[in-house]
Amino acid sequence: MTSLQAYDLMLTIRLFEEAIERLFLEGRIVGTAHTCIGQEAVAVGVATALQIQDAMTSTHRGHGHFIARGADPRRVMAELFGRETGYSKGRGGSQMMMDPSLGFYGANGITGASIPFAAGLALDAQMRQSNRVTVCLFGDGASNQGVFHETLNIASLWKLPILFIVENNGYAMSTATSRGLANPSVADRAASYNMPGITVDGNDFFAVRERVEHFAEAARKGAGPALIECQTYRLSGHSRGDPRTYRTREEEVQAQKEDPLLRMETHLSKTEAVPIATLVAHQKQVHAKIDEVIRFCDASPVPDPLNYLAEVLL
Repeated sequence: MTSLQAYDLMLTIRLFEEAIERLFLEGRIVGTAHTCIGQEAVAVGVATALQIQDAMTSTHRGHGHFIARGADPRRVMAELFGRETGYSKGRGGSQMMMDPSLGFYGANGITGASIPFAAGLALDAQMRQSNRVTVCLFGDGASNQGVFHETLNIASLWKLPILFIVENNGYAMSTATSRGLANPSVADRAASYNMPGITVDGNDFFAVRERVEHFAEAARKGAGPALIECQTYRLSGHSRGDPRTYRTREEEVQAQKEDPLLRMETHLSKTEAVPIATLVAHQKQVHAKIDEVIRFCDASPVPDPLNYLAEVLL
């Protein structure tokens, strides 16, 4: 994937998530959703470092991961609209989508619940000698779950081909990392389980991709797991309706200076000499793409309640 293609994918995720927040305010979609605005470099950096046979598990904040792995944004949005064309036929909503054909084994509404599940996928790959690496994405808050420690311990003992990737966006819901972690470095915990632990700039697409590629290749060769902490920032609220009273607007303005999209645009224009006009044209294309996503959802049918029981019985 070229840098410009990576930028397009990051921008697709950003505009997709911004559309979700707007559509909630308009009352066109209901329920809840957790957007990843500001964390796009992690999703795309991780996904583009993987091979086609590799597996990924996600979190409650998983739209970006799914789209980066190859999901059709129309079908992802249709699930939030509750339409039959969604990945779960409109029955699961924001947190209940998956597509194993893309190597995406789903999001999860329970904090940290995907961690042992991902280890199971890695164990399956090891037993089948399938050359598959599993990446398990979770937040800094999930690193305080007991299952995090249990899973890292057994993954190291068994040298499972798995990468534990922490999206440290500074907050576990509304609890700042400095208030929730006695040692604010999640990567430091890797030493307790005899595996590599590194911290990477999660707003730098290239840094994320390079480190994930490195440790994925090592895991593929039998080196076992690694813990990668991607330091980023959630520019949006925890979920819709979050007034973000736990942090200041000044803090957010400062964080916006490290916006991964702005940094990618700077790289493209200054390092790769991509003309500004080209970037503007790509932005217009992605805006049009998201408009088409919404039209697709509006035109998609609502599930027939009479089909629910038949599907259960099947």
